[in-house]
Amino acid sequence: MRVITCNVNGLRSAYRKGFLDWMLLQDADVICLQELKAQPADLQMPCFHPNGYRLYTHCAEKKGYSGVGIYTRHVPQAVHQGLGWPCADQEGRYLQIDFEGLSIASIYMPSGTSGAHRQALKYEFMSKYYAQYLTQPVAQGRQMIVCGDWNIAHRKIDLKNWRSNQKNSGFLPEERAWLDQCFTEAQWVDAFRVLNGAEGEYTWWTYRSQARARNVGWRIDYQVITPGLKSKIKYVYIDREDVFSDHAPLIIDYDWTLVSASAA
Repeated sequence: MRVITCNVNGLRSAYRKGFLDWMLLQDADVICLQELKAQPADLQMPCFHPNGYRLYTHCAEKKGYSGVGIYTRHVPQAVHQGLGWPCADQEGRYLQIDFEGLSIASIYMPSGTSGAHRQALKYEFMSKYYAQYLTQPVAQGRQMIVCGDWNIAHRKIDLKNWRSNQKNSGFLPEERAWLDQCFTEAQWVDAFRVLNGAEGEYTWWTYRSQARARNVGWRIDYQVITPGLKSKIKYVYIDREDVFSDHAPLIIDYDWTLVSASAA
């Protein structure tokens, strides 16, 4: 099973840059997208519905803003939009599909870079998400993959200029401690780091100062998994060569077979 996650920074923009053509070459089972920047009506064109894939979305109420989506080759048993509180649901920040024995979610966590109000909202999102969602699958023994732009670099090796960013949103001590809690107390696993512990492995670069060409970036896009999937990870890869947005696709292969609901 191949799962891809990518913040496309506008699906229509990424389409014009060849994202869907690239996607079809990846032989992926599930592709989780963030920052669609589109409404459902904008995505009705046939080009957004390639043969063999179903597209599910959770769009923001505000036009041209946020939104998450999932392409899947397999029919899910259930689809869940939203998390149940305004900063998640009005801004289209969560979508989950369920299969037999496995759930896969696309999440786009808020950024706090635009000011104290948004940072407070980010903390609220983190607190509620942890308390209401991150403790359940492990306790219930259900397997889950949460893909997306978490807007937090976990450790010093996860961004180039860590010293100068210690007081900036995305690398604040409180944010990093929250990820520590996710990976220790809640027992979730950073799937990429299971197989790749190298420095310089980033998924986002600012458009300024040729940051991507110089690989001055941050690793803020994750596939976070329940511990039962850790041994199932077979391959991890960040595709920095194909450029569709300011983020790079994160590709992970698992030793798992998805079963469509219609075939169950």
